[in-house]
Amino acid sequence: MWLLRRKGPSGFSSSSTAEEVTDGIDGTGLTAIVTGASSGIGSETARVLALRGVHVIMGVRNLEAGRNVKETIVNENPSAKIDTMELDLSSMASVRKFASDYQSSGFPLNILINNAGIMATPFGLSKDNIEQQFATNHLGHFLLTDLLLENMKKTAVESEKEGRIVNVSSEAHRYTYPEGIQFDGINDESRYNKMQAYGQSKLSNILHANELTRRFKEGVNITANSLHPGIITTNLFRHFNYGNGLANTVGKLIFKNVQQGAATTCYVALHPQVKGVSGEYFMNSNLHKPTQHGQDVDLAKKLWDFTTNLIK
Repeated sequence: MWLLRRKGPSGFSSSSTAEEVTDGIDGTGLTAIVTGASSGIGSETARVLALRGVHVIMGVRNLEAGRNVKETIVNENPSAKIDTMELDLSSMASVRKFASDYQSSGFPLNILINNAGIMATPFGLSKDNIEQQFATNHLGHFLLTDLLLENMKKTAVESEKEGRIVNVSSEAHRYTYPEGIQFDGINDESRYNKMQAYGQSKLSNILHANELTRRFKEGVNITANSLHPGIITTNLFRHFNYGNGLANTVGKLIFKNVQQGAATTCYVALHPQVKGVSGEYFMNSNLHKPTQHGQDVDLAKKLWDFTTNLIK
């Protein structure tokens, strides 16, 4: 039984599924990248976009898992257009190779869904010596977006269709460090708190979309938004000792299933109601307000400059 079934202004609610929020939408002719598409809401997002006629490129760390998901989708929907490409968001070299290979493929790009993520991991550094959650959840997607942006601009002009960048954030952005982003201590193990570090990375997703919106010059037909998918019982919870027990005990009341969890992503990526909307935060397929940190223009600019220096 669901606690919150009330529909918002969009006509959808927390219990709406990805198929329901895209019902009747024709995505034929659109091309989308979905990162982290080999499991959870990423694979459901890929499935539903393909169901609506979108050509989906799955960016996956594990190619075998990605191919298995592709096979499942094509078996269910033989007309689905799906490709898999290797992508490890925690490695800048992998992100650069993915972007280079994508450009070489000649594929256009209408929709970029920055979905992949890790949650509340023990302290660790990426291959580029950056705290793992910040590196994977924010930095990798920031770099990926930067490398693919010219393709998106070109596609938007040639197709005369709005490009959309969708950052999958989380309500966990409310539980970041007190200052929002710990610029002077990203890699400081002594100050590391795994949930606050996760919140920091998710706040970064919101600020990234907001700053992209601010930087888009007039005439650029691309939007950038962020969203909270809901609490879904996926393998993100593997670093919580109590995660499985909690899910089993109260899951039916609190958690969404994967079909519901992918709904807001698919809504923001495809729905005509979102046309022209940019720099906003969504939850349950409706507009929602992030924290003050999530609306802080100066913090967004500072994060942009900080991240740009890291990817040089």
